[in-house]
Amino acid sequence: MAESAEEDRLALDKQLCFSLYAASRALTGLYRELLEDLELTYPQYLVMLALWEQGTLSVKELSTTLHLDSGTLSPLLRRLEGAGLLTRERSIEDERIVHVALTEVGQQLRDRAHGIPDDLLCASELTHDQARDLKERLDELTRAVEGRHRYA
Repeated sequence: MAESAEEDRLALDKQLCFSLYAASRALTGLYRELLEDLELTYPQYLVMLALWEQGTLSVKELSTTLHLDSGTLSPLLRRLEGAGLLTRERSIEDERIVHVALTEVGQQLRDRAHGIPDDLLCASELTHDQARDLKERLDELTRAVEGRHRYA
């Protein structure tokens, strides 16, 4: 006998993964609109956020910070470099290390991006406290799942 939809643990609307997926798609779509004037894609915006916050980073550090593999990160960096927003230079001490730094144009773009977090909050109808709490819970979830893979 089949389980009722109320009891069916495999029902789509009961899946955490689907709620996260749908929310991610919705937020990414909203970011697409918000970033249009900056001529950045959402993944490019993430790269810029990391560099605005931390300054020059190696590709490996950027990869770790953004949870992106080098195959995904390299084309993003190439496009941002082509747009004149950043530079990539091999380390003199170790040629295997590539440093990524903002150009003056890339640094100036930060001023134009300043309102995006507030615009996102406004559009999402979340308060600052709700957004902070949600982010903390999602960060906890990410750490738990990533930690599980390290010990499996």
